Amino acid sequence: MTPRGRPRRADVDEGVLSAATELLLQRGYAGLSPDEVAERAGVAKTTLYRRWPTKDHLALAVVARLQAGDEITDSGDIRRDLPAYLEKIAAGLNRMRAAGRGAASAGDQPDDRPGDQPDGKAGDQDEPDDDRGAGTVAELVAAAARHPDVGALERRMYAERNALAHALLHRAVERGELRPDLDVEALFDQLAGALYYRVLITGLPVDRAYAERLVDTALRGAAVPKE
Repeated sequence: MTPRGRPRRADVDEGVLSAATELLLQRGYAGLSPDEVAERAGVAKTTLYRRWPTKDHLALAVVARLQAGDEITDSGDIRRDLPAYLEKIAAGLNRMRAAGRGAASAGDQPDDRPGDQPDGKAGDQDEPDDDRGAGTVAELVAAAARHPDVGALERRMYAERNALAHALLHRAVERGELRPDLDVEALFDQLAGALYYRVLITGLPVDRAYAERLVDTALRGAAVPKE
């Protein structure tokens, strides 16, 4: 049976996501306008909305695109490789947290058309200079609650990503670096959860030094004692 409708064109998807990425990083979630993205990408609005029906869907597609290049290096030393991967996660969180922070000073104003952003998300003119808000990270968490299909896509995206980290830990177990009875999933949840808590709740920096502290603390109970 011949599939209904026209097949999606990869060049159209890439053009839209490239424009959306640029706009999201420049203006943040509040300033991400699907209509402007369509104009920048040179596609019809209907074409964009068929693929990404809301701004939430489009923002998630941008994050998935940015994460697609993340890889896990397995050098055979879990104390080197795990912090390196956590650092990549942290870099992505910091990038989304910082998205659009300089827009107001540059004269860019968020697009506040009805339906484009949740209530109460208009630009806050009283933000402190040392703002620790989670920015787009928090918006994507909220998007999962607003749209069940966005939530399903987010869970699938992170499940695929987490599977790489789980495999890294399993190989460390097989090499004898970590205890044979280690709960790999729980260990990685502790590490990744700490990064998200740091961004969403405390607003403190998540860098390589913090990643190394997390791993060192977690592996004290997971590592096989050296004779």
